[in-house]
Amino acid sequence: MIAIIDYGMGNLRSVQKGFEAVGAEAIVTSDSRKILSANSVVLPGVGAFKECMVNLEKLGLIDTVHQSVKSGKPFLGICLGLQLLFNHAEEFGYVEGLGILSGKVVGFKDTQPESSSGESLKIPHMGWNRVRVAPGNPLFDSVADESYFYFVHSYYIVP
Repeated sequence: MIAIIDYGMGNLRSVQKGFEAVGAEAIVTSDSRKILSANSVVLPGVGAFKECMVNLEKLGLIDTVHQSVKSGKPFLGICLGLQLLFNHAEEFGYVEGLGILSGKVVGFKDTQPESSSGESLKIPHMGWNRVRVAPGNPLFDSVADESYFYFVHSYYIVP
């Protein structure tokens, strides 16, 4: 079973329906026991970094996320859910993250993103772009290098 962490924000039902469409059993929950007993965990996210962190804190889910990651079972952060795993974000000022991964989340304010063809991209960046796949990453084992992925974002990770 896949536990999709419900912290009161995000595209929870869309994520759940996506997993169910491929035959996976997925539940949306804020119950720490259910999250920790799941075979894998997903932290989705849509919204503001600070508000998400506040909601995780209010629901007592910060330690649950840390325990889930440390358990070694599959853990997937989607969009803002991935960003929350880093040390901090520079969205509307400095905001502490979960600190599970080293790095920070910054906006495309100082550098203009470019497509693989070198053209400047509008911010927020929305559209299809080719992605270079790092060899040996199990998440992308069945994905061909230079495959197209769809992006909707204004922030990126600096390790």
